[in-house]
Amino acid sequence: MTRIAYRSLRQWKYQLLAGESIQTTLTAKATRDSEHGWVTIFATGRLYVRKGYAWNGPSGPTRDTENFMRGSLFHDALYQLLREGTLPPSARAVADQLLRDVIRADGMSRFRAWYVYRAVRMFGRATATRSR
Repeated sequence: MTRIAYRSLRQWKYQLLAGESIQTTLTAKATRDSEHGWVTIFATGRLYVRKGYAWNGPSGPTRDTENFMRGSLFHDALYQLLREGTLPPSARAVADQLLRDVIRADGMSRFRAWYVYRAVRMFGRATATRSR
């Protein structure tokens, strides 16, 4: 399991204490890199989340376990890019698959990872949609 450095917060649940990145199959709408505050997605698909980024961790009827933290970080960052319009709505499926792949790689059981994936597929659309 790959561990990330973070701390608990009051308004948000967690804050990243060191920058983290992961390669995705996503690319920004433009051929150039897209930087949005705490999150950058490069034209190559590399997602970078800066030190200091705050996120809510795992959502829904679940527990915040170590094998869920990295996946929830990258998933929340990608959903933020979806809401901001940096990524097209079709990228949501790839973000959800990335969540599943990361939590499995970090040691989550196959059944729990399947459950998490099904939950974000069924209930995540509103969270990934731009607020108007």
